Amino acid sequence: MSIHSCSSQLEAQNSQLVYALVMDAITLTRQLVDIESISGNEAAVGNYLYGELCRVGYQTRKIPVEGNRFNVYATSPEQAHPEIVFSTHMDTVPPFIPSSEDTTRIYGRGSCDAKGIIAAQIAAAERLRREGICVGLLFLVGEERDSLGAKVANEYAAEETSAAATNQPEQARKYLVNGEPTENRIALASKGTLRVEVAASGRMAHSAYPELGESAIDKLLAALARLRGMPLPSDPEVGPCTLNIGLIEGGRAPNVIPDYAHADLLYRLVGPSQDLRRQILETAGSEVKVEFPLELPFLRLQTVDGLPTMIAAFTTDIPRLSNWGKPLLIGPGSIHVAHTEGEFIDKQQLADAIDLYCTIAKRL
Repeated sequence: MSIHSCSSQLEAQNSQLVYALVMDAITLTRQLVDIESISGNEAAVGNYLYGELCRVGYQTRKIPVEGNRFNVYATSPEQAHPEIVFSTHMDTVPPFIPSSEDTTRIYGRGSCDAKGIIAAQIAAAERLRREGICVGLLFLVGEERDSLGAKVANEYAAEETSAAATNQPEQARKYLVNGEPTENRIALASKGTLRVEVAASGRMAHSAYPELGESAIDKLLAALARLRGMPLPSDPEVGPCTLNIGLIEGGRAPNVIPDYAHADLLYRLVGPSQDLRRQILETAGSEVKVEFPLELPFLRLQTVDGLPTMIAAFTTDIPRLSNWGKPLLIGPGSIHVAHTEGEFIDKQQLADAIDLYCTIAKRL
């Protein structure tokens, strides 16, 4: 057989492999979407992924997180401590929406955030493994709520790295390729998150005699009005810090002067939060109580030359995964349809993501 015909045959085999992996990724996406895994209820989808990864030959571990919840970590038998790990999350926001598809899209809760990404990362890892390149796979619980799975995974990585350091120091993890819906563009940066709780107290009275009471809702509304008008920082490359008042609650009944009121706010950070925290406290005023229950920092991220870029206005598990190597952020699907009733992932983007993850791993 001539060299040309051998090359043609090899190209045909590679083409068939790529086609099979894309078809497998579409099938796997739908199978994962059809397993309800709203944050806190990820055990079933974790068990499914554990079984599938074991079936195709990965050394797969369940990393306990809380109750029956666990992360899934898989490595190739040929390299137990890979330098590159692909990662994303298994949980979704409510409500559960089963899968469906048409000629160009896969629909359903988690299709782009982030079960289609799981499927693309597994398909990419399989293609790389057949080419002699081994990457790890890390799938986490709780990203949509509190990143608890990422926190536990980080502790696991620290313990494992410490145990292996004396024997295999060269095998320390170098890169974490995290998957979120970025439309296959690599993120230059990811905005941080600062959650703020604002609470007000008052004194109940009959609403016919408001002078006998003290309205907590009035205090809260005044504080929120001041916070809405407060100038926020901006970065010329990343854009502005933004505020969302996501929840307001309070009061007893329409005919009762309210003795309590509460609001949950979320700021998207574009830099350090110290000055912003001070400004929030000063602006909110002394008639309300302000607390900061959660912060995920703003991050500038590792990039790969030649790929289209974006700025992620959302936060990810990356800040809680510092022991997994330098972070990159890229994945198929659009964040603009994530968390919506019509969530979907484009099949062509899913196929392109497999190529992209392989390309990134080879360049790294």
